[in-house]
Amino acid sequence: MAKKSTTATLELFPSYSEVKVHNSSTFSTNMSLPIHGWYRYTAGFSADWVRQLIAEQKAKGRTHIIDPFAGSGTVLLESEFQNVTAKGLESQPYVYKIASAKLLWQSDTKLFILAAEQLLAIAKTNSISQEQFPELLMKCYPLAVLQRLEGLKQAWIKLDAEQDQKDLLWFVITSILRVCSPVGTAQWQYIQPTKSKAKIIDPYVAFEKKYQDMVQDMRQMQQAGIAATPAAIYNDDSRHITSIDDGWGDLVITSPPYANNYDYADATRLEMMFWGYITGWGDLQGEVRSKLVRACTQHVGKLAPEVNDILNDPRLACINAELSQAYETLKVERLGHGGKKNYHFMIAAYFKDLADVLHSLRRVMRPGSLMCFVVGDSAPYGIYVPVDRWLGEIAVDAGFERFHFEKLRDRNVKWKNRKHTVPLHEGRLWIEG
Repeated sequence: MAKKSTTATLELFPSYSEVKVHNSSTFSTNMSLPIHGWYRYTAGFSADWVRQLIAEQKAKGRTHIIDPFAGSGTVLLESEFQNVTAKGLESQPYVYKIASAKLLWQSDTKLFILAAEQLLAIAKTNSISQEQFPELLMKCYPLAVLQRLEGLKQAWIKLDAEQDQKDLLWFVITSILRVCSPVGTAQWQYIQPTKSKAKIIDPYVAFEKKYQDMVQDMRQMQQAGIAATPAAIYNDDSRHITSIDDGWGDLVITSPPYANNYDYADATRLEMMFWGYITGWGDLQGEVRSKLVRACTQHVGKLAPEVNDILNDPRLACINAELSQAYETLKVERLGHGGKKNYHFMIAAYFKDLADVLHSLRRVMRPGSLMCFVVGDSAPYGIYVPVDRWLGEIAVDAGFERFHFEKLRDRNVKWKNRKHTVPLHEGRLWIEG
């Protein structure tokens, strides 16, 4: 049986021993890049680094790329730009639509402009008299602004255009929602109606500027003459992959949710409420959270009846002793904290879900494949959880041959209001075989 790597070496990836791209785990540099910069996704990673990795692996014959946590589409876009085949999975329905729209960058810009101008004209001529909207929206916008946004939505519904243009225009409206709000609605920030921001943009102005910026990017990339192989994205659950054939992939580039209690459902509540995907906060559980890797205490409130089965799941046998110890420690530790958050449930469910992901990937990956997971460790209530090592050991147990973790940066050293002083790190978990 294959053994995991126990030495601190990068011999498997020689060119990366010299690469010093310490911002590869951040999305910030993407905002200056065509197409990537259309939407700020704080859970993303560097497109420049992805491009470099794809080019290196393409030269080695790896041209079938999978991203099981596709997010806003960074890996899929870079795969298209380098003319390799890629398939992505994204279970969060709103984020899936964002990535799908960005993959339409090869659409006809003349048709896009025509559709955008028609939509804006309809919105300006239709008077919206509606004064009652969902409570969250009323907290986030003055009535006049909300009526204009509603006018854009109603114009989109009425617009007779090809589906690609409709999807792009959905993206335009969606991407301006937060810049038009005077309250605390920074991109991917939880909604904070009690906070305010000085700079807001009129919806019509924001709409026009957004689609024009998108057209400029589309034309720039189209005129570059890229022989792009269209990437595919599926609204699929990476814990139980159904949309990719067995043995299809040879390279994975991805970043799963961190075990840090960030709620990917609540973070998009404003947009989903605006479009009518949900009618209230309570809808998030059934419509969104049930489809996500359980990396947040909001996801595991009713886990008690199944937690023993999770801890004793055969796919977690290789880390059972350490995971059970962390679970029991957190179970007691939480009682000494005001929130009494269910971190013990979260940690158990998180590794069960990631174990299912790794086993699903083993089925769809070819022998000799390479996987890179951008990950960070965790310390809920100050109890350390070695995420990278445990995931590596689960991967070997799932049938991969070896793993190595490459640290990129320290975490939990910047914020003065941090809850604990346990040193944390972030980096790339390389899995081979």
